Amino acid sequence: MNQIYDRGYKKLFSNKVLFRQLLETFVPLDWVKELDFAQCELLDKTFLSQEYQKRESDVIYKVQLRGKTAYIVILLEFQSKPDRFMALRLLHYIVNFYMRLKESEKKIRRLPPVFPIVIYGGRRKWTSPTDLAALIENHELLDNFALHFNYFKIAENEISVERLLSIGNVVATLFLGEVHYDRNLLIQALSQLPNREDRQLVSMLFNFYEQLFNHNKISEFDWDALDRIRTDEENEMLLQNLKLWDKKAYLKGKLEGKEEGILEGKLEGKLEGKLETAKKMLMEGLSITLIAKVTGLTLTEIEQLRH
Repeated sequence: MNQIYDRGYKKLFSNKVLFRQLLETFVPLDWVKELDFAQCELLDKTFLSQEYQKRESDVIYKVQLRGKTAYIVILLEFQSKPDRFMALRLLHYIVNFYMRLKESEKKIRRLPPVFPIVIYGGRRKWTSPTDLAALIENHELLDNFALHFNYFKIAENEISVERLLSIGNVVATLFLGEVHYDRNLLIQALSQLPNREDRQLVSMLFNFYEQLFNHNKISEFDWDALDRIRTDEENEMLLQNLKLWDKKAYLKGKLEGKEEGILEGKLEGKLEGKLETAKKMLMEGLSITLIAKVTGLTLTEIEQLRH
């Protein structure tokens, strides 16, 4: 079941706006303010070894810092308990990254900086060392030759409910729902997001929770409560999307001039029209629950359109 979280978080943090939100909100380091987020680039991992290409729990960004290239690695950790040797795992990952980079860029003379972040979403307290030296017995005997490697830890369960609510952005709400789960608190936070965030980002978060519901990680009672918040927001987005999809007909007056008329015209169409509408809604990233409500199609019929 951890793969559900891995894929969901990876999709969220593959969004450049949420990537920026994560760093600016939860990485309080001076150099973060100097990053050129307009130039950040989600890295294609095909140049990594096969071992790491298929991982669902990592995201790599290529960024510009003071006019120079750097990389930020985000590793997602949803094990039931912390991995004591996380520093060693992450060091192996970054060494593999450097080796592949060196092989792909033959003329490289110096390696770019890589900043490793571990996001931990488990319930237990994080007790694993963030410095590799703490895992090496008698490392101090080697003085300057002792091995050191550090990663930056974001343990969701170490961030207070009060702070997450006061931040009130998509990433903070995601963390709130993960380790401080309370339906009423989550409803409170989610209901305020449309006034603070871009609708697409809010929709991505709702889709994440819908996937958790589909995999029995959220009860049907709780999901119904969350889905009611989403419906009004996404119905408005749907009307706008339908207006764009039928812009030509809309301008020719084939449908009523009101947005509600566009929606009504779609829903009164034949089955073929409903299926076509559902396809377009899927392409827009709308949830199958909402599509079923609007088109009258069954969840099975909508799922078949994905293939």
